Amino acid sequence: MTLFWRNFLLLAALLLLSVLAWLQTFRTLEEEPRALQSAQALASLVNLTRAALIHTDPIARIALVKTLADEENVRIAVRERSDVHQPFEPHSTGARIAAALTERLGPDTVVAREVNGFEGLWIGFAIEGDSYWLLADQSRIETVRGSTWLVWLVLALGLSLLGAVLITRVINQPLQRLAQAARRIGAADFEAAHLSEAVSTREIAAVNHAFNRMAEALARSEADRRLMLAGISHDLRTPLARLRLEIELGVPDAAMRERMALDIEQMDAIIDQFLHYARDGNGMRTLLPLAAAVQRALQPYVGRDDVRLDVQIDDEATVCADPTALDRVLSNIVENALRYGRSADGQVRLSVQAKRTHQMVELRIRDHGPGAAPEALPHLSEPFFRAEPARTQPGSGLGLAIVRRTIERWGGRCQIDNAPEGGLVVTLQLPAMCPRGGTHPRTGTRSAALPDHTAPT
Repeated sequence: MTLFWRNFLLLAALLLLSVLAWLQTFRTLEEEPRALQSAQALASLVNLTRAALIHTDPIARIALVKTLADEENVRIAVRERSDVHQPFEPHSTGARIAAALTERLGPDTVVAREVNGFEGLWIGFAIEGDSYWLLADQSRIETVRGSTWLVWLVLALGLSLLGAVLITRVINQPLQRLAQAARRIGAADFEAAHLSEAVSTREIAAVNHAFNRMAEALARSEADRRLMLAGISHDLRTPLARLRLEIELGVPDAAMRERMALDIEQMDAIIDQFLHYARDGNGMRTLLPLAAAVQRALQPYVGRDDVRLDVQIDDEATVCADPTALDRVLSNIVENALRYGRSADGQVRLSVQAKRTHQMVELRIRDHGPGAAPEALPHLSEPFFRAEPARTQPGSGLGLAIVRRTIERWGGRCQIDNAPEGGLVVTLQLPAMCPRGGTHPRTGTRSAALPDHTAPT
């Protein structure tokens, strides 16, 4: 669950409980005053009706009763001993009004919700020994209906949830900007990682200030590292170049001269691996045709009798990568397969496949050799790790480490496994699109532009 949804659900639950508590409190505080007010109005109506009937002669009394029925929707009926009445339900608003009317009009007052099967607000009272029913409109004591409360509850809850969404977004926005800046730092894009320090919240301003100072320190450290690598590369390769020249001029034995030259080339290759691993791999990234890059990595081995290639890559497949670093990644994987992926007959059978999955391109490079020991698989991409068969071979143990480091810096993933049918398979997840766009490669370059004598495995 994301932080946005966690905060939203917590705020929504809090607001829901608050609305329900407010609704219950309002209903409780509203019903009692309403019952007393209704009872007072009904008591006044009964008293006025009783006084009018007492002081009116029989002939005018009929007109009075008719006027009450027409103007006030109040009817007067004689109360018989045989009348059957039903009181209001206990603890209801009607029961509260009945208790208040009995207190005001006397203990002989009868308040009912139904008389002889006719519903209404029935109030029984006496005039000079005669008993009467006063039938008033029941709407006088009706409270707000449940459907009305439900509408108000839904409306209040909807506005509360809308407010929760807005509040959660305001809370999460600084964290989202901080996460984006951290990702840019990871991609060595220090300039784009700057956060605004002119924000109204002091705590967020302090965090942004500390983050910017950290980014500046990392940028200076990165610049120093690049300068140091350039110096190391120059200072190490210059003596090697002099040694190579002295060997060519000063060693008469051709066989010894060739062995010494090979040793120097091996030293130069090891230094090159060290420097490539130390570099950040974050050169200018652009959209590149994957098929062309694979073709460049395989081209030196096309036509060799001991190499069989099977390439299945869509011509339109593109990845967002630095061209030089991508060539290094693919060359390292292919060289690793050439060294350790030979089958029992001495042949190297290499299968290369690529497919698009959502925003990534999955590239699988598999050899058909003996594979690696299961306990060694998690360590093959660690710096300087060399499995048992590789310890007798020349190398630095940085080839697959460079692959993983470079791919992860691009936001991808590197997975190394043993194939079920045998051999080692390296799976690369490469971003199919550049975050800020990129130049679109020319189409039409084919990965299958290898000579026809290459055969599938």
